[in-house]
Amino acid sequence: MTRIKRGNIARKRRTKIRLFTSSFRGAHSRLTRTSTQQKIKALVSAHRDRNRKKRGFRGLWINRINAVIGKNPKKIYNSYRNLLYNLYKRQLLLNRKIVAQIAILKGNCLFMIANEIIK
Repeated sequence: MTRIKRGNIARKRRTKIRLFTSSFRGAHSRLTRTSTQQKIKALVSAHRDRNRKKRGFRGLWINRINAVIGKNPKKIYNSYRNLLYNLYKRQLLLNRKIVAQIAILKGNCLFMIANEIIK
């Protein structure tokens, strides 16, 4: 039987892992077993935190809307909940991101929208 020289495919796989983990510290970038573990951990964290980022931004938009509504001297809406409930009841398709941008950049425009909803 002829001798089979191994390692070509395995070396390519390890090189790919090393390129991914090259910025990690210590053994996490040098040793094969720990670098594969750290690669898996990094990808899991990235996947989880993409959803956490979405959740965080939604909370930020809600806080911004609520802050602008609270500043209103006329107190058209006393809570964020009532404003969004009436937006959906009137079928005004404005998501929280857009309403937050309107509230921050043009607060008067948000109050005009709120007045139109009441009428």
